[in-house]
Amino acid sequence: MSTAIDQSAQPGNAHAGKIVTIERFILDEQQSYPDATGTLTSILYDIALAAKIIASKTTRAGLSDILGSAGKENVQGEVVQKLDEYADRTIFRLNDHTGRLAVMASEEHEDILPIPDHFSVGPYVLLYDPLDGSSNIDVNVSIGTIFAIYRRKTADGRGTLQDCLQRGRDLVAAGYVIYGSSTMLVYSTGHGVHGFTLDPIIGEFLLSHPDIRIPEKPKFYSVNQGYEQFWSAGVQRYTEWLQGKDKTAKPLSLRYIGSLVADFHRNLLMGGIYYYPSDTKDPEQTTGKLRLVYECAPLAFLAEQAGGMAITGTERILDLQPTTLHQRVPFFIGNAELVTKAQEMIQSFD
Repeated sequence: MSTAIDQSAQPGNAHAGKIVTIERFILDEQQSYPDATGTLTSILYDIALAAKIIASKTTRAGLSDILGSAGKENVQGEVVQKLDEYADRTIFRLNDHTGRLAVMASEEHEDILPIPDHFSVGPYVLLYDPLDGSSNIDVNVSIGTIFAIYRRKTADGRGTLQDCLQRGRDLVAAGYVIYGSSTMLVYSTGHGVHGFTLDPIIGEFLLSHPDIRIPEKPKFYSVNQGYEQFWSAGVQRYTEWLQGKDKTAKPLSLRYIGSLVADFHRNLLMGGIYYYPSDTKDPEQTTGKLRLVYECAPLAFLAEQAGGMAITGTERILDLQPTTLHQRVPFFIGNAELVTKAQEMIQSFD
């Protein structure tokens, strides 16, 4: 029996004993909203389709001549991988002509991505990181796609930068796709977090992880501890606390992949905290490394829907008003108790 069938048959699950495709699940959710037009549902379908297409390349990367660098840097100053470009182009082309979006923005581009003039626009905004963790592509480590969907702020016409610079608390949907030993799509529309695993035989996402909740007993902490000497005193003290050095808490195990989606996904299912604090080793990272609108806000939305928390160290991520498309912030996300403890220690020692 497949994992999808086993998980969806959990006691108390409305879809118990059924094989539930992502299409069926989204349609069932839509029926809870009598005034729903189906537009958001269709955007989620398009993202699922993009995930299937990208997954077909990630699992055949060595055979498709798409491993390696594309020979240029993106707006972040990072080397663009061939698969980065493919994922970015796939997501844009599946969404530019549908009439559902007013504007898009991608982590790979400096400016917003307008809907082409010959296509109509719609009421939603799509922000995405097409391939998070792409520096791991050549060594076959899990990578992912992150997406965030908002309602447009402007009244009409083509979407603008204003439509893209919204607080995370205004998200209508967010999620990620992880390309690993299996491909999973995890998303929320503000009513819990649900995971779907791609069955490569039938080419469909099946409900495998309904109503995900971060376990109350955490197992792991995830951080690049090689940079510890560059962290503030509060973050260093917090790390020591996680290791159990002050004898007031049971030590957690360190697990760090270096691919945000993979690290977050593990802790979402197993319990723990991921953090990437600001540091002094790089002048560009004194305010953090991870991007607020493309990475932190959508994952924070998921974490809070799953019973967790996400902060900069002192502020709630979902309350931050972005000022630029590529704004960077420190990031602490995971079990609510662990995140709260991080905030307390940072405020006490920094």
